[in-house]
Formats: sequence, structure tokens, C-alpha cells
Amino acid sequence: MRSLRFALLAASLIASTAFASPTDPKSGVEYVTLAQPQPVQAAGKKVEVIEFFMYHCPHCNALEPQFEQWVKKQGDNIVLKRVHFPFTGPNDPEAHLYLTLEAMGKVDEMHAKVFKAIHQDRIRMKDDATVIDWASRNGLDRAAFTNTWNSFGVMTKLRGLNRIVEAYKVDGAPTIVIDGKYQTSPAKVYETVKTNSEPQLFAATLQVLDALVAKAAKTK
Repeated sequence: MRSLRFALLAASLIASTAFASPTDPKSGVEYVTLAQPQPVQAAGKKVEVIEFFMYHCPHCNALEPQFEQWVKKQGDNIVLKRVHFPFTGPNDPEAHLYLTLEAMGKVDEMHAKVFKAIHQDRIRMKDDATVIDWASRNGLDRAAFTNTWNSFGVMTKLRGLNRIVEAYKVDGAPTIVIDGKYQTSPAKVYETVKTNSEPQLFAATLQVLDALVAKAAKTK
């Protein structure tokens, strides 16, 4: 089981109230440049952005509204992909849920509802039966969801998640990769901004993303 890097900062978040905005992020400081860049699928001038997240992660839940606004602000500059970090391994039920919603074309409709179910309604998506029951009670056809859940395509992607996180050198969530080569996270940006305000930390992280998207766009 992989640990959350961001969670390791919990104790240190109360240590300082200083806030510095990373206006000129540096590789090795606010972000990491991958030694082996990964292929991107974004066409033309668009920059690929991959968000590695977990539904049960409180920091992912807290980041999501600001991140969604950032995605809207970027508009046609980027192509967004999401990868659910397989926290419990190759059969992670939350990752399985996300891939099923993705295959059904239901992410836009259901993404926020999953976060709400876990963080407000306190539903633990811990096994197949719980997830399928929740989906059917929240407007998705039970048979269609179950068929997609068990489909070869979804199962193949689920079993391949560990290879993806290893390729991108991701060891926790939330983590964002820009253009297949620049990796950053609130945990990484915290090392610079040293703020105990999560909204400020997220705002600083999004500033780093702005800079990395602009940097990547120059090479398109």
C-alpha cells in the first residue's frame, strides 16, 4: 500500500504562516522534470494535463473545486486526463469506479457526486457490492453499470494502473503531470510556500501549473 506524500505534511502545516507565491517555479523545487518523459495524446498546440487523484483523499476533495475552475480558465489550451491512483492495489474499488464512469461517459455527471458520497455522506466505497449499489441508487442503470464494471476494457485498464503511476513516478495524490514530463503537487509546492492555509497552497500550486502549461506550450 502506497502512502500519501501530502498526508506526511499534516503535522508541519501548522508550523508556519508565511506565504510565498512561486511566480517562477524551478525544476527540482516546485516541480520535477521526469528523467523519462512519457508520450502525450494531446493534438496540435494543446498541452496534456494528467491529474492523479483518489476519491477518498481529503486533499483531492478539497482541491477539486479550485482545480475545476483552473481547467475552465485554461480552456482550449489543455487536454485534461484523470488517473485514479490505485491505493489498495490492482483491484482498487475507487479506481474501478472511476474507470467504469469513464467508460460509460458519466464522469462529468457523477464525479462530484462520488466525492460528496465519500466525504459528506461517509459512504465507504470499499467493495464491488457497495459501489454498484451506490451507482444504482444515484441514477445509473444497474445492469449497464455492472456490465461495464465487469467489461474486459475496464478490467484491462484497472490492472494497468500500477504501470502508469510507475511510469510517471507518482507516489501519492493529488499529483499533476504536465506534457508528460513536468510533475508537481501541493506537497511539492508546500516546500516553497510554507503556508498553513490549504486554499493558499492550492492557489500556489495552480500558479505553478500555469507556468508549466506555458512552458510546455512554447515547445509545441
